[in-house]
Parts: sequence; structure tokens; C-alpha cells
Amino acid sequence: MWFAILIETNYNRKQKAGDIVLVKANLHDLNEIDYLAVKVIKDMQQANIPQWTLSYPRRDHYKKDIMKNRCYIYKEFDRILGVITVQAEDDPPYKTIDTWLSHNSLVIHRLIVHPKHQRKGIAKKLLFYAFYLGESTGYDSIKIDTHPDNYKMERFLVKLGFKSVGYLKTINRDAYEKLLEETNETTRSMEK
Repeated sequence: MWFAILIETNYNRKQKAGDIVLVKANLHDLNEIDYLAVKVIKDMQQANIPQWTLSYPRRDHYKKDIMKNRCYIYKEFDRILGVITVQAEDDPPYKTIDTWLSHNSLVIHRLIVHPKHQRKGIAKKLLFYAFYLGESTGYDSIKIDTHPDNYKMERFLVKLGFKSVGYLKTINRDAYEKLLEETNETTRSMEK
């Protein structure tokens, strides 16, 4: 696997100090996830990145993700520091462009990391886990979109080997994709 992290299958286990855990979120996590989402949204607004508003993404969006078993949380010292939604591609806006590299894809949505813990590799670990999920379940690529003004996310995606594949006009987002056959090469070069 690409990173040394405990992927917890028994969510009820008590964490020891220093444990790093990546697990599927459950309904008990909603308040903490929503609190984190508000912190991230406000941080983005202060940086003049108009990706989200205080109405999205919030509790109800993450609740739907949890109920569909597609929401994962990254925890350190029993605190949620990152969240990611990983789902099979079914987004109508994604059907509006024909420049995708694959049509057998997982899609990333609502990737958030606590503002005080950004640039510490948490988002990378969450995306590497999405790569693992895709490869282990037979998908060919990972797709993601971001607001055209979200320069932080665009740089991050390019650094991880995502390719810009077009513009999703109906939702005002730039579209990116990474073929999973390229993931091992990219992660090896990033570990150097």
C-alpha cells in the first residue's frame, strides 16, 4: 500500500495516543464533520476561493455520503482532520464533456482538510486511499473537479499527476482525471 496508515475496520476500537486512522465515517461523526466543513469553507472564503458557501458542503450532504458508504475520515489523536467522498461516477455534469480519459471511474467529492493541518500530507493520503480503492475494485481512473479560482487544489492535483481534461460549464468547475495505471509511478516519484 502507498502509505503507512492504520485502515480501521472495527470503528469502535479505542485509539491510543498517536494513532492515525482512516475509516469509513458513520453517523456519529456528522457533527465533527460539519464543524470541519464550516472551518474549511471560511478558510477558503478568506483566501478568496469561491468554491463553496456556508450551505455546501454541510451535514446533509455528508449524511447522504455516509448512508451510501462512500465517506471516509482521516483521524489523528481521535480528531477528524480530513474527509473525502469516493463514489462511482454518476454525476450528470460529468457527461457534458467528452474529453475524459476513461468511462470506468471513481469520482472524488467534498475533500476537506482542517486548515491548521493542511500541507501535512493528509489530503495526499486521502487521495492515495482513493487510488487504492479504485485499483482494488477494478476502476480505470479517478476524476475530480474544482472551482477555476481554486489555485491551491489545481496545483495539488497537477502535483499528484492529474490531467486537466476540460471545463464543466453547468457547474463552473475545471475537470481533472488520473489514470490509475499511472498511480504507482507518480507515488514512487513523490516518495523520493
